[in-house]
Amino acid sequence: MSNYRIFVEKHPEFQVEAKSLLGELNENLQLELKTLRLLNVYDLFGFTPELLEKSRYSVFGEIVTDSVTDSIDLDGAKYIAVEYLPGQFDQRAASAVDCVHLIEPSAQISIKSSKLLIVDADASEETLEKIRHYYINPVESRTKDLSKLADTEHAAVKPVPVLEGFRSMSGDDLKAYCKKMGLAMNADDLAEVVRYFTEEGRDPNETELRILDTYWSDHCRHTTFTTELESIDVEDSFIKEDIDGTMSLYMKMRAETGREKKGLNLMDMATIGAKYLRKHGLLDDMEVSEENNACSVFIDVDVDGQTER
Repeated sequence: MSNYRIFVEKHPEFQVEAKSLLGELNENLQLELKTLRLLNVYDLFGFTPELLEKSRYSVFGEIVTDSVTDSIDLDGAKYIAVEYLPGQFDQRAASAVDCVHLIEPSAQISIKSSKLLIVDADASEETLEKIRHYYINPVESRTKDLSKLADTEHAAVKPVPVLEGFRSMSGDDLKAYCKKMGLAMNADDLAEVVRYFTEEGRDPNETELRILDTYWSDHCRHTTFTTELESIDVEDSFIKEDIDGTMSLYMKMRAETGREKKGLNLMDMATIGAKYLRKHGLLDDMEVSEENNACSVFIDVDVDGQTER
């Protein structure tokens, strides 16, 4: 059994994703990139040479649309390699493992996937840093070191601490604890959690508290949507002009819909477009109901030769 790394790149006629990303980077980051190559990289562990060849164009690429190679020349190239953080689910790799098992069900393999972006050879380090900051979500991804090929990185699993003394908190302790732990809930909310675990006769562990806080946050986001925005400042950036223009349009639509005296909030921003269209008679097919979490429209359909709405 051996370990391999393969590079999968679309043939020029099929590089739709790469061309789309090139346009996105140039537009959103105000760059002038001329080329961008986008490759899927697979690190393969526990493969035999025969299994690699069997799966090369049946799992990792298609002979008509893809080039699957064992190496790539990066000498003098400007590139960014991106991989998932340890512990993050790698859907592409998981699907590849399933497909390989269709070829050889007993294979004891593992796969890691990553992305490789290769841009203009004369791109500056400043340009590369802008792309890294834009393309890499630090919550789930990181820069990959292509000089290493090892399946040794795993998410560290630490014991979940029990929050000793949790049930004894009250008054100002609750407010301070919310701030210390960065909780979305406030002191009154936390008091309810303390009451619950007091009845349970135990202190919660940190995971339990974080799960409760996550659901609490999701529930309370509706309050956030309707929180009045007393002032809105747009920071200086390359999109400031666009944001200022959008805000001006928003204020104009508020005036036209008679909402200029109502408080500014995120919910109003999210729904002003629909209110504007309805006022101008452009939403005749909208179903008006008491449902707050969804919307629906009316259309005419043919049911056994009869038109029903």
